[in-house]
Amino acid sequence: MRLLLISSSVVHGYGFLDHSEPDIRRILEGRRSVAFVPFAQHDHDAYAARVRERFDAMGGFSITQVREKKDIESAEAIFVGGGNTFRLLDRMYATDLLDAIRARVKDGIPYIGSSAGTNIAAPTIKTTNDMPIVFPPSFDALGFVPFQINPHYLDPDPGSTHKGETREERLREYLEENTVPVVGLREGCSLWVEDDRITLLGEKTARLFRRGEDPEEVVWSAVALTTAL
Repeated sequence: MRLLLISSSVVHGYGFLDHSEPDIRRILEGRRSVAFVPFAQHDHDAYAARVRERFDAMGGFSITQVREKKDIESAEAIFVGGGNTFRLLDRMYATDLLDAIRARVKDGIPYIGSSAGTNIAAPTIKTTNDMPIVFPPSFDALGFVPFQINPHYLDPDPGSTHKGETREERLREYLEENTVPVVGLREGCSLWVEDDRITLLGEKTARLFRRGEDPEEVVWSAVALTTAL
């Protein structure tokens, strides 16, 4: 299993997927055909066109827009883009894509997720930041990693006058009702998973939340998934 789980497609000071291009090239080495799942956004065709243009600029990768599960059968890699995670998962259930993607990824083809596409690599989407604009049949997702992910993780701003819940407080609430740990993945960071090992990419640490414990800053470099948590 090979996964590149990106917190965000766009980072301050960079264009679309610019900061992740070296890692995308690395995980796609020797492959040219990528099946792109655009379901997290409303206009699938426009989103696919944007991704097609960007991947072509990386070196001529061929993008196939996924409309149904047969579209991933001959692909050499899968990319699931960002947008609304509830909409993405709902559409994936409707097209019976979850089992099909699991099977292909477990056979060894690379999986790239960004934002919502990273959320669904976790056991569930319970730690997404998105509003539930649709109601999927289940919150259960792909389950490639044994922890929840919170992309776009934001640290509390000590100078802010906002009195609503911080991201940390929301994730602590999740752990009041659930036991699966959560990785807060800051923008500009990604997770590289190869077989049973995980590496944190980017210039920042990740924030690990466990039930009943204080959050911890982590830096993983080829750490076994079974011991990372």
